[in-house]
Amino acid sequence: MANKAYKFRLYPTPQQEQLLAKTFGCVRFVYNKMLAERKETYEQFKDDQDALKQQKLPTPAKYKSEYAWLKEVDSLALANAQLHLQKAYQNFFSGRAEFPEFKSRKARQSYTTNVVNGNIMLLDGYIKLPKLKLVKMKQHREIPSHHVIKSCTVSRTKTGKHYISILTEYDHQPVQKEIQAVVGLDFSMNGLFVDSEEGKTANYPQFYRQALEKLAKEQRILSRRKKGSNRWHKQRLKVTKIHERIANQRKDFLHKESHKLAKRYDCVMIEDLNMKGMSQALNLGKSVADHAWGMFTIFLQYKLEEQGKRLIKIDKWFPSSKTCSCCGRVKKSLSLSERTFHCDCGFVVDRDWNASINIKREGLRLLA
Repeated sequence: MANKAYKFRLYPTPQQEQLLAKTFGCVRFVYNKMLAERKETYEQFKDDQDALKQQKLPTPAKYKSEYAWLKEVDSLALANAQLHLQKAYQNFFSGRAEFPEFKSRKARQSYTTNVVNGNIMLLDGYIKLPKLKLVKMKQHREIPSHHVIKSCTVSRTKTGKHYISILTEYDHQPVQKEIQAVVGLDFSMNGLFVDSEEGKTANYPQFYRQALEKLAKEQRILSRRKKGSNRWHKQRLKVTKIHERIANQRKDFLHKESHKLAKRYDCVMIEDLNMKGMSQALNLGKSVADHAWGMFTIFLQYKLEEQGKRLIKIDKWFPSSKTCSCCGRVKKSLSLSERTFHCDCGFVVDRDWNASINIKREGLRLLA
């Protein structure tokens, strides 16, 4: 069995918007209440592990008698808040995450609900949700009939837009494809990547750099407004909309590029880069973040795996840039300003193209 999520835009009525806002608030309230109680229990019994294990974990039902307004929202959304807290604790104890923190009003506004007895259904241009009934939805693509809806996550962006992510389950046994078409990709600050076949870049438009002047202007205006005033809130929304547009443009571009590569090649080779370290060491924070290489590799990996294809990651210490793709000689040093690779054997080529060819060869060696 495999899972796939489909994200669509919601257009709730004012009454539905009000109920959604209430649900977001209730989910946050219950999560914080349960977390506070678990912390208190731990402090009380931390010296007696046996007594600590016997303590019952708090549930959302416990608070409904004291806080009657919790009954107005979807009970499954509150139950999922409990599951999310449980998962946060598991991640902490396994060393995968920090200790769970209280959720603030500025945190992401969302809640998850599950399918029980047909409470969630897709209708023509609408989706039926618990407590909300029919909510208008822009379904820009069809969900295959063999996909079974398991749960839905409703979220609201900082600009007030509502989205729904529909998680589906379906039978999927991807047949491993015979590897024929192969490509190596080298990360490039100029165009996202350079491929090994033709030395072409993805021509990434650098959306953040394009919007920088407009963003700076709107942020200057915001800095002059009195914080908390109506004019400040209006201006803050303008700045937020610019950031949201940049993020959407970037995500759209990365989805399209990764789709092209997954459709064309059976195996893609890339370097397993530490982008955070690169941005700090080279003072290229804005440019590295704008390219979102990590997001691109995630998109590429799941698109390839869905089709039974492969993504191979080369060790980040592999000298792809310093190695001559013609004779195999490795240079002792290569400065970042040298954009053309010159080898003693007489081979001259673009630095990034040379690196992508070496990445492909190393990937093929690992594959063999």
